[in-house]
Amino acid sequence: MSAPKPARALFTDFKVFSGSANLPLAEEICSALGCPLGEMMIRRFADGETHLQIGENVRGMDVFLVQPTSSPVDHHILELLLMIDAFKRASAERITAVLPYYGYARQDRKDRPRMPISAKLVASLLERAGASRILALDLHAAQIQGFFDIPVDHLFSAPVMIDYFRERYRQEDLTVVSPDAGGVERARSFAKRLNCPLAIIDKRRTDVNVAEVMNIIGNVNGRQCLMVDDLVDTAGTLVKGVEALLGQGAKAVTACATHAVLSGSAVEKISASPLEELVVTNSIRHEDQAARCSKIRTLSVASLLARAIQSIHDGGSISTLFI
Repeated sequence: MSAPKPARALFTDFKVFSGSANLPLAEEICSALGCPLGEMMIRRFADGETHLQIGENVRGMDVFLVQPTSSPVDHHILELLLMIDAFKRASAERITAVLPYYGYARQDRKDRPRMPISAKLVASLLERAGASRILALDLHAAQIQGFFDIPVDHLFSAPVMIDYFRERYRQEDLTVVSPDAGGVERARSFAKRLNCPLAIIDKRRTDVNVAEVMNIIGNVNGRQCLMVDDLVDTAGTLVKGVEALLGQGAKAVTACATHAVLSGSAVEKISASPLEELVVTNSIRHEDQAARCSKIRTLSVASLLARAIQSIHDGGSISTLFI
């Protein structure tokens, strides 16, 4: 049997550009790839309109646009759409939208009458603007991949997180906890790879951004608990989950989430809570308050995204990055 042929580049060259949402992450990705960040000018007119211009020739290039659609979500989505349109009109051969965080992902279905499916609308807008493919990180709902009719590569931050917790905790003392029924698959994946038991918090949501913890399924008494979620927004669910676990005899509680949305008074809630540590990634650019919080530790996903970008450009598989 002949040896497999090495992956070859589908295009002569590739370039990484960044919107204004998370420039430090894009710079770190470029550092890992050993290439300079592409030149682009973005500014806003007095009336709030966004104006951008590409600062170099991209004709025939394989282009990667790094832009998490985080707060202000609508502005960053529009900025990404304008970027895609600009590169399409500048004759880039392929345009990959790199979305470390996908805004509107929580609105992925109609759970009440007369509501939009906002996550689907955003997907349609990205396609219509001219995106050739999507590289996403920890989508809130995996089925969002099906909203696109272009290729979607869905990465997970779990490899980065699991390496950190393996070094920090004794696995025989650890219990992984899902904060709700919807996150069981994610938490089970962590528990399997950390070789530890799983517990589930039965959460009942009474309103948007309001949750009430009802019951804990599984034994957490005397255990070091690790709550695993994809994002932390107002931190209400997180804090109530910590209190419920400690109330059931947990020794201590740590949490991890890929996306640190941290809206409103979330940082104050985390600081005042009995949570030992919240581990997040730099998928979203943190405000100064979050960066100063001693309970929040940030891990970088730049290397993970850089490896995916290189594999996509070379026409290779990125399955080794999945977990």
